[in-house]
Amino acid sequence: MRARHFSPSRYAPSTTFTSNLLRVATYNIHKGVRGLGPGKRLEIHNLGLGIEALDADVVCLQEVRLHHQRDAQQFRRTVLGWPDEGQAEFLAPDGYEVAYRTNAVTRHGEHGNALLARWPLGDVGHRDVSDHPFEQRGLLHVPVLWQGTEVHVVVVHLGLMHGSRVRQVERLAEYIAAEVPGQAHVLVAGDFNDWGERLDGPMTDFGLCRAGTGASARTFPSRVPLFTLDRIYTRGFRCQSIHVPRGAAWARMSDHLPLVVELQVD
Repeated sequence: MRARHFSPSRYAPSTTFTSNLLRVATYNIHKGVRGLGPGKRLEIHNLGLGIEALDADVVCLQEVRLHHQRDAQQFRRTVLGWPDEGQAEFLAPDGYEVAYRTNAVTRHGEHGNALLARWPLGDVGHRDVSDHPFEQRGLLHVPVLWQGTEVHVVVVHLGLMHGSRVRQVERLAEYIAAEVPGQAHVLVAGDFNDWGERLDGPMTDFGLCRAGTGASARTFPSRVPLFTLDRIYTRGFRCQSIHVPRGAAWARMSDHLPLVVELQVD
């Protein structure tokens, strides 16, 4: 197993906020834009305000861009404009650390997963779990040092076909077994695309339990949420609360709503 080290100079938390609850959010930001054609609009600035308002210790993001030439050109003439830096860095509230890795390379740019945290980050890992050439998917793995506890966070965005998702969960299990210490605290968060609610069993089989279920956890589609596509699975934690922000502003920013849970160490 390859060790993932923290620099001694980074042991202090990046803010003075302390609590016995770890607040975690996961959010598919739809690449920071919404709409098509003349109605296409830039939402990345609103998303920044929304993510800050979540006040989460750890924020797991999917469909995040480092660059995209066509959109950057289209929105350069708008009042606020396309950010000069990557979307992960742009969205991070003051004092948060950032990790990002690309999953998919497209004609005009790319997109991937990101992690924002108000606590120190360890070495960043990434694993390609693409199941076929038409969907590029990856795992982002980052240890977070939360109040002296090393929490291994894996950000995922699984495929659109059930068979692909099952195989990706198997690769996720293999990755965690190989790269994460057996007794370590684990969070796996992201967009699971599990329309049929069929992945809880495979995730439980390798020791991860879902934090929050039922109608209160529905996140998709954002205007009328019917499905719990966005999830957080844990090992070594118990869920104390779950919240999905709703309303017109959240529905406008992405086709998903964010999921926020508060966790306590078992």
